[in-house]
Amino acid sequence: MRDPKGAAFAHRYGPVALVAGASEGIGAAFARALAAKGLDLVLVARRAAPLTALKDALRAEHDVEVRIVPGDLAEPETAERVLDACRDLEIGLLVYNAASASIGRFLEIPIDAHLRAVAVNARGPVMLVHAFGRAMAQRGRGGIVLMSSLTAFQGTPLAASYGATKAFNLVLAEALWGELQDRGVDALACCAGATLTPGFAVATPRRETGRLAPKPQDPAEVAREALDALGHRPFVITGRGNRIASWLMRRILTRRFAVATMGRAMRKRYG
Repeated sequence: MRDPKGAAFAHRYGPVALVAGASEGIGAAFARALAAKGLDLVLVARRAAPLTALKDALRAEHDVEVRIVPGDLAEPETAERVLDACRDLEIGLLVYNAASASIGRFLEIPIDAHLRAVAVNARGPVMLVHAFGRAMAQRGRGGIVLMSSLTAFQGTPLAASYGATKAFNLVLAEALWGELQDRGVDALACCAGATLTPGFAVATPRRETGRLAPKPQDPAEVAREALDALGHRPFVITGRGNRIASWLMRRILTRRFAVATMGRAMRKRYG
């Protein structure tokens, strides 16, 4: 079903949106929300099967055109293949949701896993933003959404590389917001907390039950809040509970205590 308010959105950020990391979870939620607003889509992810299933569902439900590009964004050639697949398209919105994460003590995680996180979470968005952002700026309209995380605001023990790359995305999006506003391009960092994605369910053997722990969000809520915030601010923290927790961590606690608090929460959640 089409979003009745989607016409203005599609005019500013259409006609085609590219969603990287679209096979499931938050990325798939972005794809569904954008299709409902009438945008055609390019979907990128490692696994072809879920991309194909999502493409078929979106075409049937929203009558939009959907192009898929299976590939691993840890590999530089995948970004090149994405660019090749979009040469005949006008990409008005880039959503970079692809991510790689390893949970555990930094020194006990193989170096290849850390380097993969840097490649997918940091190099990938730089490559795609630089390519598609230039065309947006030349046209004088467009949007860029980079998925960040609550881990971006302080060091997070047991998620050191992941949190560092998400801090990179937060700062990158804020800088782009400051640089590109006068060229008609909106940039946003979406800082999500725990979200009920398949990856979260697999990676989280224990659920935090403390009174101050925000409840995990539904992916559709994250996507909706991000798209609502696009064009209005440089970053958004999705979920009321996450906003309260983040405010306490950033404004009330010292940075040293914030890191220690995140460490206790991670050990409680992951063991």
